[in-house]
Amino acid sequence: MRRADRLLQLIQILRRNRRPVTGERMAAELEVSLRTIYRDISSLMAQGVPIRGEAGMGYVMGEGFDLPPLMFTAEELESLMLGLRWVSRFGDAKLQRAARDSVAKIGTVLPQGLKPYLYDSSLLVPAPFGDNPTPVDESHLRAAIREERKLFLHYIDLVEAETRRTIWPIALAYYDRKRLLIGWCELRAAFRSFRTDRIAESYALPDRYPRRRRYLMADWEKQMKKEMREDYAVDPLT
Repeated sequence: MRRADRLLQLIQILRRNRRPVTGERMAAELEVSLRTIYRDISSLMAQGVPIRGEAGMGYVMGEGFDLPPLMFTAEELESLMLGLRWVSRFGDAKLQRAARDSVAKIGTVLPQGLKPYLYDSSLLVPAPFGDNPTPVDESHLRAAIREERKLFLHYIDLVEAETRRTIWPIALAYYDRKRLLIGWCELRAAFRSFRTDRIAESYALPDRYPRRRRYLMADWEKQMKKEMREDYAVDPLT
C-alpha cells in the first residue's frame, strides 16, 4: 500500500470509530508495524489533522475535519455498486430509481481512473430462481419510519385472519423475495413484524409515536437477542 493511501485509510479508521483506537488495532488492520502507525499519526498531526491521543492510550478524530466524500477506494466503490445493484433488482420502484440516480451522481464526480470500479464492477446480483414477484410499493412505509409516525394496518395473516391495528414502525427487513415491517403494535402491546405482501391497506396517521425510533430499535434488538433469534427473522403473528 502506498503511503498516501495508508494515510487516507488511517483517517478513515479514526472517522468510523467514536472511541479511541489503539495503534496496535490500526497496525493490525493495515498490516504494517506499530512504529509505522505512530510515524504516520505524527505526520497527519503535523499537517493539521485534528487527531487527539497518545501512544498506548489510543487516538480519536477531533471535530472540524472531514475529507471530500467521494475519495473512494476500489473496494469501497465495489461495495457501493454491489448494494446499488441489489436495490435495483429487489427494491420497489422508487428505491430502484434512487439506486440508478445514485450511480449517475457518483459517476459524474468520480475521477476518471476510478470510474471502471463503479461501472464495470465484477460483483453481480443475479435474478432469483423461479418466480420473481413484483416488489410491493413500500415508499409510504419508509416515509412513516423516517418521520416516526404511527401507521394503520389492515393485515391478513398466513391463515387468512384479518386484523386492523395501529403500529409504531421502526424498520423494514429485506429478504430476496419478502419484506418484514417491524414495529410496536398497540393492539398486542408488543413488538410484531408483518409481511408487506400481506398488508391489504396501510396509511400513515398524523400522530407521531411517543418514543424515538432509535430507542425502540434498541429495545427490539434486546428482545431478539434474548429470544436467541440472531437473524432477527420474526414470524408474523396471527
